[in-house]
Amino acid sequence: QVQLVESGGGLVQAGGSLRLSCAVSGRTFSRYTMGWFRQAPGKEREFVAAISWSGDNPYYADSVKGRFTISRDSAKNTVSLQMDSLKPEDTAVHYCAAVLSSRSSRPHFATPAMWDYWGQGTQVTVSS
Repeated sequence: QVQLVESGGGLVQAGGSLRLSCAVSGRTFSRYTMGWFRQAPGKEREFVAAISWSGDNPYYADSVKGRFTISRDSAKNTVSLQMDSLKPEDTAVHYCAAVLSSRSSRPHFATPAMWDYWGQGTQVTVSS
């Protein structure tokens, strides 16, 4: 079993920045592909970004490319999402997710059903 705990959400003005963190415990961190999703009220859960076990080739949704950066720290068992140039449409509950790297497939990163473990979510609110 893998436990994921997000932190770092909050309220920020448009154009500002936030850094989300996800602490991972329970299994060998290096075996897992890590990702971030978000869900706004009344909308489906949406893929944001993912990073492989090695940290190479991060993958982003078009809506956040160039503004968000995903990274992982194997020494601390954490994955982070640096969010810059935030827009009101980024307002959502942001979730950390994990899946065994052997079961993950880049073409399916955006599919919530591919991911095995989820955090409880952290609220990000961007005011205009």
